[in-house]
Amino acid sequence: MTRRFWVLIEQNNGIMHPVAGELLGVAQRLTMEIADELEAANEEAVVEGVLVGHGVEDLAAEAVAYGAKRVYVVDAPPFGSYLNRPYTEALTTLVRKYQPEVFLIGATTLGRDLAGAVATSLKTGLTADCTRLEMGIARKNPKKVLLATRPAFGGNVIATIVCDTRQPQMATVRPRVFDMPPRDMKAQGEILPEEIQITPEMLAAEVLEFIADEKASVNLEYADVIVSGGKGLGNPEGFKLIKELADELGGVVGASRASVDGGWISYAHQVGQTGKTVRPKLYIAAGISGAIQHKVGMQGSDFILAINTDPDAPIFEVATVGIVGDLYQVIPAMIEQIRARKGAQA
Repeated sequence: MTRRFWVLIEQNNGIMHPVAGELLGVAQRLTMEIADELEAANEEAVVEGVLVGHGVEDLAAEAVAYGAKRVYVVDAPPFGSYLNRPYTEALTTLVRKYQPEVFLIGATTLGRDLAGAVATSLKTGLTADCTRLEMGIARKNPKKVLLATRPAFGGNVIATIVCDTRQPQMATVRPRVFDMPPRDMKAQGEILPEEIQITPEMLAAEVLEFIADEKASVNLEYADVIVSGGKGLGNPEGFKLIKELADELGGVVGASRASVDGGWISYAHQVGQTGKTVRPKLYIAAGISGAIQHKVGMQGSDFILAINTDPDAPIFEVATVGIVGDLYQVIPAMIEQIRARKGAQA
């Protein structure tokens, strides 16, 4: 018997979304967590990818490089642009055919829209925006099942959810919650083309044009440098200083939940358990006290610089370097030093 762990290989214009690679790494770890069961029952577990689109066959090799042992490819014109109904038909058809035990999907705009439709069609459970995934015993189920952990009630409660009576056990995971596994272009895997019948009724909509929303296009998850501001800024005007520093460093602006809830900046900038999870090379937290919900979303950063007037602020617990001081004095001094160095190198 084969226990299948599936990952949706999300792509956009022929480019694989990094979250697919991250989830392939997670799926590999989950299969190792049931190694004892597999040996005792003489079973095997395999990580497989599902790729849907048009002109995307080459991406299957990329999925194999990140750990997929088998990739099912649905490549046809009706899937050239994302539409919920044909994509849902493709995934539900394949799920019914191959019966995966676990199905992981990135909690992207596409993934959130698609996962709910697939789970509803299959009459199975879905745990959204997970921050931790593991295989473990739940209730009286003799086999280990997916234990999906996510924040609830605005991040004030952490809940572990199981779906041990239906399959596949589905979960969505935000980008950057997990590390990207090593990429091995010598890895071997099967690439299996699949045909899905799409009727005209399923194409009741047509994508005419994509118009980018500049306000919502903040690429926090994969930014190398993030400068975040919190309620310690005192007022929304403080984000002008935050952006000035971010621009000098070639980074983007982040924010705490408190500043977003206060209407000082849009949700697209929010870092934390109820915002976006980030892992930049440099994370600067200015005027952020460091509630656990915020720390969970940024503590994987390579280098963390915290600026706060309170020497006991929790943010200093995860900071690489902490500056106890007024951000309105510290940041202008930093900007001055950065500009001086740039001028000296010119």
